Parts: sequence; structure tokens; C-alpha cells
Amino acid sequence: MWRHDVPRIDNSGIDPQTNYSGNRDFYDVVNVNLSRRRFLQASLGGASLALLSACASSYNPLNLGEQSLAFSAIPISHADNVTVPDGYRAQAFLPEGSPLLPNAPEYKADGTNTGNDQLAQVGAHHDGMHFFPLDARTTGLNSDEGLLVMNHEYVDPNFLHAHGPTPPPRPADEVHKEMAAHGVSIAHIKKTGATWQLQQQSPLNRRITGYTPMKFSGPAAGHEKLITKYSPEGNAARGTLNNCAHGYTPWGTYLTCEENWARYFVNRDSQPKEHTRYGVGTTHGRYYWETASDAADEHRRFDATPRGASAHEDYRNEPNTFGWIVEIDPFNPRHVPVKHTALGRFAHEGVVFAPPVEGEPLVAYSGDDSRFEYIYKFVSSRPYYRANAGSHLLTEGTLYVARFNEQGRGEWLPLTLENLELQKRAMEQGIVFEDLGDLLINTRLAADLAGATPMDRPEWGAVHPDTGEVYFTLTNNTRRTAGQVDPANPRAENYAGHIIRWREQGEQASTAFVWDIFLFGGAPGTYTPATSIQLSDDNHHACADGLWFDSAGLLWIQTDMSGAIQGGPVYGNNGMLVADPNRRLVKRFLTGPVGCEITGVVTTPDRKTMFINVQHPGEGSTIEAPSSHWPGNFGSRPRSATVIITREDGGVIGT
Repeated sequence: MWRHDVPRIDNSGIDPQTNYSGNRDFYDVVNVNLSRRRFLQASLGGASLALLSACASSYNPLNLGEQSLAFSAIPISHADNVTVPDGYRAQAFLPEGSPLLPNAPEYKADGTNTGNDQLAQVGAHHDGMHFFPLDARTTGLNSDEGLLVMNHEYVDPNFLHAHGPTPPPRPADEVHKEMAAHGVSIAHIKKTGATWQLQQQSPLNRRITGYTPMKFSGPAAGHEKLITKYSPEGNAARGTLNNCAHGYTPWGTYLTCEENWARYFVNRDSQPKEHTRYGVGTTHGRYYWETASDAADEHRRFDATPRGASAHEDYRNEPNTFGWIVEIDPFNPRHVPVKHTALGRFAHEGVVFAPPVEGEPLVAYSGDDSRFEYIYKFVSSRPYYRANAGSHLLTEGTLYVARFNEQGRGEWLPLTLENLELQKRAMEQGIVFEDLGDLLINTRLAADLAGATPMDRPEWGAVHPDTGEVYFTLTNNTRRTAGQVDPANPRAENYAGHIIRWREQGEQASTAFVWDIFLFGGAPGTYTPATSIQLSDDNHHACADGLWFDSAGLLWIQTDMSGAIQGGPVYGNNGMLVADPNRRLVKRFLTGPVGCEITGVVTTPDRKTMFINVQHPGEGSTIEAPSSHWPGNFGSRPRSATVIITREDGGVIGT
């Protein structure tokens, strides 16, 4: 644990509020009683019907009807294990520290593995995840072998090291180990009979960490505000950090999203707008990496205080090299990851694509996971064609931010130099964007000026494979006052969160949409207005976070409660629910061990194996008295891990 004379690191996973733009003034506070009938009627125009038809034909979803959610809902739990419904099995897989690369050292239960060991092992704090069938770029039907690619969001130094973290100045190898535990793991796995195993000798196994060389694409590549001592041309960076949710492209690559990265840095000098609006530290970094005893350049870069005559001589711009969506080719170990600046810089929770349509722009959505932040949409400049689709579609396009108006209407506001309203407000406040690259480096500030709607922590998104509707979780925001509520965020002190959804008016690239609230979180009896959903013991929950549609149109909802409500008498441990949106039916499917978050969900193409992640079991406890020992036995340290879920009869998950 942190010594009493050292400030405790903030492992909440939530960056401090930095949005004080007051954008609520763009609409009046109203009592939201949206009619689902109005939502559907408004959205089912001729163009929308054509889009729905295109979505259905390209996804070919299963029509489960009354077969969906046939299992019995499980109750809340306070147990230190993973619980699933009768007829299902759950097995821990690839816990943090597991040997991943050929000849990797074994995990040491006493925490004495070194930083170099960690570079060859599965990372910490498993999060967003995708399964790529081994034939992903041909038929994509292989359900017995593939690449499991997962994010590693952050670390708990209390359990990572033998005796917890050493006070600053931090020993170099402790810093090395923590940076190596971040990033992404690519694991080649195969099922033999009913058992999944890591293919440890596979050349496809790979770790991407806080050290991995990367390059930039898009409008900000080569920008003067990306120039560092490491990259005098401003077109390269080292590493990816705080990798939360994810995405996957139509051409079979993985997207990892950098979320709450800002507090990893410190800038003790007068901070530029691209630091202050993101919450870069003013006294020390979250893990004190800048104090590493070896004074190595790769560690001292976390001190962004200007020290040289120009940006070429120091790391004043190093924080600007984070906050991006990073593309990784999981099938090419030599691929250099790409940070796509056209998608904007903020605390990306994840990214989700609308179903691609031949000859039309590619559309992607992403949320900024912080209090009073925004939801964004990217529309590619070039049209999508399956035959030549690739990374070029993410290098050029228009980034929009959402404004949710009353009466269930919304609009996408362009974050461009041509947006006259944005430029007018910038001029009034004395703010200048030198070019589009500068604007995208300062995405949050541009969204403030555009007049976006501040949301209750936008997290994961999901697109319905049949209707094209977009769903987003708004996890919580206890800092929203009664005077700050708005139609899309109608609850003050919103501790339980809600799920919002919308449908584009016409094609996916449209700048107008209609929306409603799909589901409120809360205790049993909580009612979502204008719906038939009233929460019960079978489905009450708080802080919906992870979100994913399977190919049959079932919506999997994962929770991330923290503080007093996590493990409390009302909600128990975090878990996972599943909803059939057509039938307005929601059931609790899984509960996790003590202190954990449930996150990351995907199935094999046949939907007979599901992978989910258990992150930070035992959070907030100490080596001396851990609150969880999962996935090991009593006396062992808690470790994040993947969980493999199957049906005992070998059937399809969720039916």
C-alpha cells in the first residue's frame, strides 16, 4: 500500500471534472416524458426504412423471438466468485501476469516478477476486448480458433509489486513494470474439445505497452504541438495508456481507446489550453513515473514542464500525444500502431461503427468518459467499399459533437474551422485555433464552443444490428445539480446512470437524429418513463458501463459501480444484464467477485462461447487484508482475468 507519508494515487479511473463551459444554456430545462411511439414514428421515414433494410441484409441477424432470454435471472450477489444462470459454466482464463509470449516467465504470486517479465506476460486490469476468428479476413466463421485482443486499462501498484509501491522517487523497475502492464495483449487461442488454450508459441502473440513505437495519421500528424524530443517532426509517439474500451474496424483491425490518461502527466508551469481542459496534473503524475530513479528519457517524459529552449528539447507536448484512438493490426506483429487524430482527442471510452454501406461514408461514434463531457460522431471523407476498405478511411473526415434538444430531437455539430458559430464564440473568448490539427488536439474545447450537450459520463456505445439504432451508456454523474438537468440528462445527483439511444434521420451520415431514454438504472421499482420497463429484483442495477450487441440483437449491459453502492445491500457486486430491446425484457445474467468491474464482452461467431473480463477484483483493499482472492484460492492476490462462459448443453449463449 502507499506509505502514510506519500499522497495516494487516484485509482478511481475517473479524471476530474474539467468542463465548466455552461453549455446547458442552449436549451431550457424540461420534464422529460418522451413517447416511444413518437420516437419510432419520427424515425421511420422512407430513408430510415431503406437503411434498416440494408442493416438487416448485411448482418443477417437471428430471429430468436420468444427463445431469447429463456434462462432464469440470477439474484444480486456478495460472493467472491463469478455466478451465471443454471445450465451455464464460467471459467477464469488468462489472468494478469500469465505467460503470453514464447519463453515468457511464469507469474509469481508474491509479486516479484520484474518489468521485463511483464513485457512478455498478459497485462493488468483487463477491459475492452474482441475475438477475431482466425479466418476473420475471409469467411469470419471460425469459432474454434482466433485472436483474443484485450485492453489493459491501468494498474494497482498495491498488488502488482511484492510489497506495494515504493514512495517517490520511484524505483526504475517498478515504473517499468507498471508501464509494461498497460496497453494491449494479443493472444492466439484455440479450442480443443470443450477447452480453450493459449497457443503460446504462436508468432501472433504480442504485447503493446506504454513503450511501443507508434505513428500519427490525420490532420494533427506533424503538428507543432506534437513535437517532442523523441519526435522532432511531430509524427511519432511512444506507447498507449489507460486503454479502456475498444472498437474493431470493418476490415479486421483492432482499435484501442486512450481514456483517462491526463493525470499520468505533470506540468508545474503555466499550462496551455491543451493541458488544462484535460486535467494534466500540476504537482505530480498519478503514479509518479516522472520520478523514476533511472532518470531515463522514456520515464522522465511524464514531466511535461517546459525545460528546454523549445519543444524539440523537452516533453512539454508529451500529453498531447495521448488521448487518441489507436489502430492495431492483430494479424501482423510488425505493424506499427497508428494514432488517428481525425477521430479527436479526449478521454475515449470506446468507438463503435454504424453498419458500413457500400459507396457511403463510414460512420463511427465515441464517448468522452468524464462528467459533463460529450458524445462524438466521425464521418469519413471517402466512401466505404468493402473491396478496398482500410485505415485510410480513418485519416480524413469530419468530427461532430452531439446536441440533444428537447422533444426527442438532436443535431450533430461539426468541429471544423468552417463552423461559423464555433469560430464566433472562440473569438469572443479570445481563443484561436491555428488550423484543424490544433482544433482536434483541443477537441473538448472545440466541442464547448460548438454548444454540445454535457452528458453524464458517456461510456460504451453499441449499434443495433437490425435497426441501426445507436445506444450509449451514461454511467453516472452525482455532481449534476437540479439546476443543471436537461432533457437527455434528466436526473440530478444521478448516481445510477441511464442508457440513451438515437436513430439518424436518413442515412447514418445525417446531421439530424431522434432520441429517447432506453433504460434508467436504479433500485427495484425504478421506472423508465414512456416505457413498460420497471426494474425488479431480476434486473435492477446501477452504473451501466459496458455495452455490446450480439449478432441476434441482444444487448449485453455491464456495470461499474464504485464507492458505497458497490457491494452494498441494494445492488451487491457488479454484474452483467442482457436486454431484448424488441420485447423490452431485461434480465441479470452474471455477477462478479468482490470489488470488481465487469467489462469487455464478445462471443465467437456461433455465439456458443462468450468472453467477458473481470477487472480489479479486490479494489481498494490491501495486500495485508485483500477483500478478494479471485480467481485464486484464499490467501492469493486478486488478479484481473478473462472469463469463458459456455452452456452445459453446448447451446447458444443468451437463449
